[in-house]
Amino acid sequence: MSGGGTETPVGCEAAPGGGSKKRDSLGTAGSAHLIIKDLGEIHSRLLDHRPVIQGETRYFVKEFEEKRGLREMRVLENLKNMIHETNEHTLPKCRDTMRDNLSQVLQRCELELSCKPSSSASRA
Repeated sequence: MSGGGTETPVGCEAAPGGGSKKRDSLGTAGSAHLIIKDLGEIHSRLLDHRPVIQGETRYFVKEFEEKRGLREMRVLENLKNMIHETNEHTLPKCRDTMRDNLSQVLQRCELELSCKPSSSASRA
């Protein structure tokens, strides 16, 4: 200030020549801060399982999707084989059986129709 006299230190400044007490308290606060930080890290490692759970969840979902994909591929492969077998074997067999049976049914119908007018003529 103006005039002669001694100035007192402001804030955290240590007075020149003495004031080791102020410096010790700052050192303790710094080490306490580091201890609290270390305790926070230990706490998070011991008690915070979110990263582990998230990793396990991601692994489970990945495995589930892979197995689901494989299962769907097997289902599609089975369907493909069934369709191929139906087209190559079952349908031709059914078509041939249907032709044979329909021709027999048609012959029976023609026979009945040819016999029916003569039987209805005898009734009249």
